[in-house]
Amino acid sequence: MRIVDLNADLGEGFGAWRMGDDAAMLGVVTSANVACGFHAGDPDIMAACFAQAREAGVAVGAHVSFHDLAGFGRRAIPMTTLEVERIVAYQLGAAQAMACYAGHRITFVKAHGALANLAERDPEIAGAISRAVAAVDPSITLLAIALSEQVRAAERAALRVAHEIFADRAYAADGRLAPRARKRAVLHDLDEVVERATRMLMEGAIVTENETMLPTPIDSICVHGDTPQALEMARRLRAALEASGYRLRPFAPSLQ
Repeated sequence: MRIVDLNADLGEGFGAWRMGDDAAMLGVVTSANVACGFHAGDPDIMAACFAQAREAGVAVGAHVSFHDLAGFGRRAIPMTTLEVERIVAYQLGAAQAMACYAGHRITFVKAHGALANLAERDPEIAGAISRAVAAVDPSITLLAIALSEQVRAAERAALRVAHEIFADRAYAADGRLAPRARKRAVLHDLDEVVERATRMLMEGAIVTENETMLPTPIDSICVHGDTPQALEMARRLRAALEASGYRLRPFAPSLQ
């Protein structure tokens, strides 16, 4: 049976403010990327999300970012590679502590927003993230944007790497994620998203804006949790994948 993971960015509230329906999404996805307090999230939200994920049998990872609450982590903050290593290590440590507190375990790391976008193309930033993860816990998997510098950096650091594609994001001709400022960089048509994601998985390739097929391993598909139709998108995508003969399970299982 063919196997794939379905992940979403969760725990993205702060204080009394909430984004998305974490509890409902945890009933659909198999892995949750949980904000660690830098672009969103706080101890209460993290603890609740980890506990709910544990009850749902969903694997959890640290969703690390630049320290940018006001910009939701989507603004690049000038930092040295050493500073990037330290903010990643710091957030991973916080996530590990809160997951342990909630009776769960962090099994992967995923970069968020501007940090992820830089690491997609910049080998120095990608290397800083991988070195931080390897220093804190070399057993952790790096959930990396497929065909990116993140993949190569994880391999250099001897980390296990999971290759990720995005159901609701367009890809430029070179296989990189289209900048969010570009029209149709974020896809909202549910039928299009489901058809396109299923096609990429079946073909084992990224489909670019000009319909070029770029072969890549695919271990996980992401649905962003901060879009209005995120829950319905995840439900429809899961149903389509299962109808196509795929079994959904975490790429880095943490519950035995």
